[in-house]
Amino acid sequence: MSKVFLTALGCRLNEAELQRWAQEYQSIGYAITQQPEEASVIVVNTCAVTGEAARKSRQVIRKHHRKSPKAKMVVTGCYASLEEQEANEILGVDLVVPNTEKDQLVAMTQSVLDIPTMPAMATEPGAPALFARNKERAFIKVQDGCRYRCTFCIVTVARGDERSRTHESIIDEVNQHVADGIQEIVIAGVHVGGYGSDIDSNLFALVQDILDKTEIPRIRFASVEPWDLPDNFFTLFENKRVMPHMHLPLQSGTDSVLRRMARRCKTAEFERLVNQAREHIPDFNVTTDIIVGFPGESDEEFVQSLDYIEKVGFGHIHIFAYSPREGTKAARLPNHIEGPIKKERSQKLHDLAEKLKQAEMSKHLGKEVDVLWEGSPQQLENGQVRYVGHTPNYLRVYSDISPNFNLSNKIVRSKLMLVSKDMIEAIPDLTDIEKEGAPILLSQ
Repeated sequence: MSKVFLTALGCRLNEAELQRWAQEYQSIGYAITQQPEEASVIVVNTCAVTGEAARKSRQVIRKHHRKSPKAKMVVTGCYASLEEQEANEILGVDLVVPNTEKDQLVAMTQSVLDIPTMPAMATEPGAPALFARNKERAFIKVQDGCRYRCTFCIVTVARGDERSRTHESIIDEVNQHVADGIQEIVIAGVHVGGYGSDIDSNLFALVQDILDKTEIPRIRFASVEPWDLPDNFFTLFENKRVMPHMHLPLQSGTDSVLRRMARRCKTAEFERLVNQAREHIPDFNVTTDIIVGFPGESDEEFVQSLDYIEKVGFGHIHIFAYSPREGTKAARLPNHIEGPIKKERSQKLHDLAEKLKQAEMSKHLGKEVDVLWEGSPQQLENGQVRYVGHTPNYLRVYSDISPNFNLSNKIVRSKLMLVSKDMIEAIPDLTDIEKEGAPILLSQ
């Protein structure tokens, strides 16, 4: 049986695409391997959000070719779309699939590379059709492309126009994941909030359909632009299967910078949205993205942004120091910020982000919540194992317990006890958890 190795750089959407291709490959007789040396086909889903991301994409392609020179190399993703000719010229690349043809990638592997496989009926009955780095959570790509053109973003150029999947295809995929034992899905896309703009639907209707037609225990959103949410959107969270967390990318806490970025949300509107969510949804956690050192960002604008970020408060902040990306409008803007200034501002924001994160974690101590515990626990020197999981509002937690208890892929009521660096120690209720003979040893 031919084997395929799938790997991605960059965003969660790239991960979601890997999962879908894994299902398609397995349906035609391929086996999925985590070892590239075993593979007949290697698929690299590249990134090009920055020049550094493009460089890493080339590096990964060359690394896998060196390790597995006999494998057929398929390169796709944003780097492959923006620099298709360059990607084709990299030693070892057999097939380049631009983003516009990603839906046909598996079929193209068959037709162009002509790799034999066993008939689909010969695959192991009941074998999970999931590619995942864990078995608890699956990313669902619901749409691709974006109608907007933020001045710093190359991804909208690489991904093209908005294209939404049908409700039926998404629900079929979710139900397959439920059958495979997945506990949580993450709705992903380039412009998730714009879902349905091309098929007379919207994100609200899609999520409601998933709730009605699947039994997936937990639904979570990847990054959603804050300006796309309808007035009734937060009523979805009245259903406890929709997790009380959203990643709403702000990018700057200053309206003047947001205008230069061509962002469609002002700071007052963003704050109003966050307050609305927090008022209606208990323990709602907001995380965000911030770019520091955008062209023309003055000292006054940066201080204003810091003050706004502290006032709104975020459970976590992804921080990016701006770097020019050829092909974007921002790269042609005047007054680019020098590296040392960007580094200094980045450190100040990291310090604030850590303070806000600690405050967010601390206010939940003493609460009992349903934690989805992940697999592959870490073996500790004292004989215990450490499980890591996430609360409904996406706080990262851990528990050190006896190896005789299996928490993998289980949703267990757990008490949040102590903040430890970037995690919270939690004590799970092990009443109904199967064990084999040894007493539990909880960390103190």
